[in-house]
Amino acid sequence: MNRREMIKMMGTAAMGATVLGLPITADASPLPAGARRKVLVIGAHPDDPETGCGGLMCLLTDAGHEVVCVYLTRGEAGIAGVGHSEAAAIRSKECEAACEITGARHVFMSQIDGNTEVNLERYREMRELIDRENPDLVLTHWPIDAHRDHAICGTLVLDAWRRLDRRFPLFYFEVMTGEQTQMFHPTHWVDISAVQQRKREACMCHVSQNLQDIYDGWHTPMEKFRGIEARCAAAEAFALHTAAQGSLL
Repeated sequence: MNRREMIKMMGTAAMGATVLGLPITADASPLPAGARRKVLVIGAHPDDPETGCGGLMCLLTDAGHEVVCVYLTRGEAGIAGVGHSEAAAIRSKECEAACEITGARHVFMSQIDGNTEVNLERYREMRELIDRENPDLVLTHWPIDAHRDHAICGTLVLDAWRRLDRRFPLFYFEVMTGEQTQMFHPTHWVDISAVQQRKREACMCHVSQNLQDIYDGWHTPMEKFRGIEARCAAAEAFALHTAAQGSLL
């Protein structure tokens, strides 16, 4: 097999990849009736789920799935010069606006931005939330992310997944790869070309974070690079935990 044939074969294989029936090609057909699933996207702060997989969330809700956007904190420490209570109120409203665009339902947990914890009580809290929501698929932070809150969030979800008998597929998403998400090796790609602008609009709902420079400097290049890998204009990439039972793929 020569190089040209190998590249063609790899491209054909990639174009067959799907997540919940959504191929990485932009011309996805609607899912058949009765195929509705629930997906949890669990992020450490307001704007993490949107930047990590806002495109996928838009595609899933458009396809008729239920998406629940879970925020571990309310971003209490995320606005310079503003107290925790006021910042939490501001950023909670921003989450609500972002979820209006993605079509997701929002849920807030009780941890504090910059002071997140890993202990028995926090393990229990995460496990009970996921058990109560009973999802078909969960996405969260890469557990060795350089941001401590991100790593803690991923660790709590990973523990809950194990203690719930690994009954749903667990995927990890990336944010600011190279700076925050490190040593990330995707297993799946999703073409977000058709909803790339909508994802950006959802992220820009987090006005207090002045995300434009961060988004243009990190996330737009990531989407383009992952798109090159997946042979489309823009993509998001995910890593499936290899011990997951049944991938819905």
